This record gives sequence, structure tokens and C-alpha cells, in this order.
Amino acid sequence: MAASMYIVVEGEDPGFDIFVNGRAIARNEDGLEQLAISLAVRPLIEFFSADENSMALLIEEGAGNPELLPSLPAPQWYAGEDGLSTVQALVAELARDPAILGSETEIIREELSQYITVLRKTAERNLRWHLAVSWR
Repeated sequence: MAASMYIVVEGEDPGFDIFVNGRAIARNEDGLEQLAISLAVRPLIEFFSADENSMALLIEEGAGNPELLPSLPAPQWYAGEDGLSTVQALVAELARDPAILGSETEIIREELSQYITVLRKTAERNLRWHLAVSWR
């Protein structure tokens, strides 16, 4: 199964496309976490939250325990600006050092640039977001 880290925007329909593949980000999450720490910004994984919808998808994909659904904590939501500071710092560093995460640095930078677009629109509309993970 391939994992994907994707953005969930609070509400039914934010009014804009939030899709970002996120597979390269998921594959390199450890390296991105270390990079964020070295840049003194919040690691992406700290924006993760398991809401009922994303957990239902995981269970549907065979990667979760349905008995845990009723006991899930309330999802955590974050301001778009909070994520932007992390993602912009990561993109800038990946552009400065194109080999820092090996052969996938460029695709990671592209996915993170798409995160920037989504997070800017989220911030402009005063919406909140978090990261979720899908395994397919």
C-alpha cells in the first residue's frame, strides 16, 4: 500500500480544489520532519489529525480498527497561516539544496508548492485545516 498525506479543510466544501497527491511527502515524512526541525519550524506531522471521515476512509481501505471510531478525540484544526510558515520554509530549503532529500527532492517540492496554494486559499477564506493520511 502507498501512503499519501493530504490536506483536509474544515466543512463540507471549501469552494476550491484541495487535492494534492502527497505520496512523495508521505514517503519522505521522516526527512521532512528532520528538515523542519533544523529550520526551526513546526514539522508537518504535527498538523496531523484523525477525524471521523479520514478514519472511516482508512477503515474502508483496510488500514484501521472500526472499533476505535466511537472513541476518536475531536479533530484538531489549524489556521492556514500556521501551515504556510512550515511549508514555505521547507520549499525554500528544497529549492536552495535540490539534493537534500535525494532523488525525490523535486517532486516533494512540487507537492509542497501545491500545499502552499491550498493553504493560502484556506487562510484567505478564514478556514481551518489539518493533515490526514490515506493508504491505498
